[in-house]
Amino acid sequence: MTSFGLFSAALLLVLQATMLAFAYDPSPLQDFCVAVKDPKFAVFVNGKLCKDPNLVKAEDFMFQGLNIAGTTANKQGSNVTLVNVERLGGLNTLGISLARLDYAPNGLNPPHIHPRATEILVVLEGTLLVGFVTSNPNKLFTKVLNKGDVFVFPIGLIHFQLNVGHGPALAFAGLSSQNPGVITIANAVFGSVPPISNAVLTKAFQVDDTVIRALQHQFRA
Repeated sequence: MTSFGLFSAALLLVLQATMLAFAYDPSPLQDFCVAVKDPKFAVFVNGKLCKDPNLVKAEDFMFQGLNIAGTTANKQGSNVTLVNVERLGGLNTLGISLARLDYAPNGLNPPHIHPRATEILVVLEGTLLVGFVTSNPNKLFTKVLNKGDVFVFPIGLIHFQLNVGHGPALAFAGLSSQNPGVITIANAVFGSVPPISNAVLTKAFQVDDTVIRALQHQFRA
């Protein structure tokens, strides 16, 4: 084969690889989507049905109330007020949402993940200890943030925020999905319905069955 022929063959392979690289499925906007053959049992996915453009109003792009602090009178001492596509229809297909996070003194937004979004957080008041853990081998990245500081939590990684200041704290977060989803680790592991088998949990956490039962009771209360 001539040098020109080799170059052409290499170029063809590169072009094919490039075409394959761009031929990916869109990121899902829900946890799963089971295929059905009968359309009468189907639902619309990866977004909401669109409103007739002629009927759209300015109010469809507006949400009010993030000036109001969320109640932190709970076990964790924190509150997340999420503005996603369920609360602001104008976010549909735009790939973004917003949250207000309120923390009582010592309040915790416990370890959790957003399966469909990267999160960028800015502290408006107070002092937060924040961090995220990478996939195996599970390296922790953590910082103490003060007013005006910004931190990024990559998509799908376990992360948390703890108020380590002397008073309440306030932060806002942007998320790269209209429906980022949230899985709180402890609740998911010990409070799922139906429960995960104790045989699985005792072996995974290397603790006695009584410890698992106590934790399950705590997160199902």
